[in-house]
Amino acid sequence: MTQQTPIGSGFGAASTAMEVVAGIDLSRKLAIVTGGASGLGLETTRALLHAGAEVIVPARNPERASAALQGLAGATVELVDLADPQSVATFADRIVSAGQPVSILVNSAGIMATPETRDAEGHEAQFATNHLGHFRLALGLWPSLVAAGGARVVSVSSRGHQIAGVDFEDIDFRIRPYDKWVAYGQSKTANALFAMALDRRGRDHGIRAFSLHPGQILTDLARHLSAEEIASFDALDEAGRPIIDPARGMKTVEQGAATSVWCATSPRLDGLGGVYCEDCEIAMVNNPSMGRKGVSPWACDPDAAERLWQLSAAWTGLDTD
Repeated sequence: MTQQTPIGSGFGAASTAMEVVAGIDLSRKLAIVTGGASGLGLETTRALLHAGAEVIVPARNPERASAALQGLAGATVELVDLADPQSVATFADRIVSAGQPVSILVNSAGIMATPETRDAEGHEAQFATNHLGHFRLALGLWPSLVAAGGARVVSVSSRGHQIAGVDFEDIDFRIRPYDKWVAYGQSKTANALFAMALDRRGRDHGIRAFSLHPGQILTDLARHLSAEEIASFDALDEAGRPIIDPARGMKTVEQGAATSVWCATSPRLDGLGGVYCEDCEIAMVNNPSMGRKGVSPWACDPDAAERLWQLSAAWTGLDTD
């Protein structure tokens, strides 16, 4: 069963993050935005601040993040490396010990199509960073999310999830040859499944979780791609400038951040959760007539979500219990 049914949000593909938060009051609320100092994450941070939230931006390079956030009152930076379990745990413990509830957690940081690398525990780097790092962060912050009495956890997935589901027999490419795009697709499917499983565990504590596709936007996420690979996306015009066509999913950064912000703040989503969204709307399950719109069946499969959760809990030693 799936709840992937549009609700008539009133927004669309061309909506911006600032339009989404118009009239939203986040005063006295704390938000945490990974990747919140660049690209989509920076625009997410900017919109949440505009609505009155205090925003903490965990960053691997605090100096660079602080420079990017200069002049944005209410934003602070803390050192966190999502690929380092101890770094994540230290940050989460500090937030929980401070006793301040976390109302919004936006998992926006990520890597894409990287050369084959592994974390210190031997996990493939894209899965380790994009999924396991955020799994550790959300579970480490669990008491603060519960304390908010109505928290939302937002996982930035991608249409790239349509490339591949989670290969539970060989997540870390120990047997199959490494493919950077299959690894990326697997990690983005994991983001969507994580939101499903987290929402099931969190709903009785007031915690709801969402995943989303922000759109096709050229940001620093593409730093590992060659000029030829970028050109193959047909995302640039003849002058080398990004093509902006929201109806086709080709958005500005401000438009791309809108769905993250909508999932984090919209009252239209009260009482809902565990769903994948795009264009500021709950997406439908993909079928051949839809092209690339919607969510693939393997990314909204509750059995796969539970299997991923149990495996992630075993690998990290963390759970909500």
